[in-house]
Amino acid sequence: MDSRFLQSFVSVVELGSIAEAARQLDLSTATIAQRLRVLEAELGNKLIVRSGRTVVPTVAGTRILERAHVILSDVRDLESAATDTDLPSGPLRLGATPTGLTGIVPAVLEQWVEVHPDINIFIEPSSTTTLYGRLLGDELDAAVLVHPMFALPKTCNWCALRREKLILVTPADMKVKDALDVIRHEPYIRLDRQVIAGKMADDYLRRHGIRPRQRVELDGIEYIARLVAQGLGVSVLPDWAVLGPADTTLRRWALPGPVPTRTVGVMWQRSTIRAPLAEAFVTLARQRFNVR
Repeated sequence: MDSRFLQSFVSVVELGSIAEAARQLDLSTATIAQRLRVLEAELGNKLIVRSGRTVVPTVAGTRILERAHVILSDVRDLESAATDTDLPSGPLRLGATPTGLTGIVPAVLEQWVEVHPDINIFIEPSSTTTLYGRLLGDELDAAVLVHPMFALPKTCNWCALRREKLILVTPADMKVKDALDVIRHEPYIRLDRQVIAGKMADDYLRRHGIRPRQRVELDGIEYIARLVAQGLGVSVLPDWAVLGPADTTLRRWALPGPVPTRTVGVMWQRSTIRAPLAEAFVTLARQRFNVR
């Protein structure tokens, strides 16, 4: 059985689409479909069926899915071990949140290509919650994410790179004497409460008895900053580098303490055969952000 055919099956199930799987694997839809037919013939069962506009696994497909993940993980470990260098073979499978992609990853990548030019990196953008699950499922080698609001499992390592307090963000021409009073009375653009910083902001406002005049709620700090700059409201956001320096469109204001702080860093599993790849990335990240 060809492990590439198993990977095609897993990708189709996870993405719910043969076309999306083809794009992810850089193959034609005809190739993916052919691989699925061969796999079904080898196993003697139909593995996927159409359900509306998506593709879902059959009962047999669901049964083999978990085992397929294990087999693919073993294959990756075997490939990683088959190298004469100090590091496992690439690519480094790196997950990253929007925060990580814009504020951390580019700076580390610049060093990576100089130090490890022969090891490619595959980057998967997603939310902290999704990346956390995929890391524990051994589908990623490392992830740049926001530290969850609970203790990490002992099987994982963590390296903090940035700590960002919550701040009030307003249009540049707005005068602020009392930050909390501004939040009470101005239209409010809320960071999605399903993400960690959004939950922190919501808890902070609740502690101060504030029910803001919410205009919109969305995920994406950079998008919210743009809406604020256009004068559509104010927001409570992490003091993130992507907001840029104070300029003619946006201003930052400190909030009364105690103020929640989110921590952004790198998480990886400590005991896998591919852990040295993650540790090589962390070493460069520590150097770039002056972390001991």
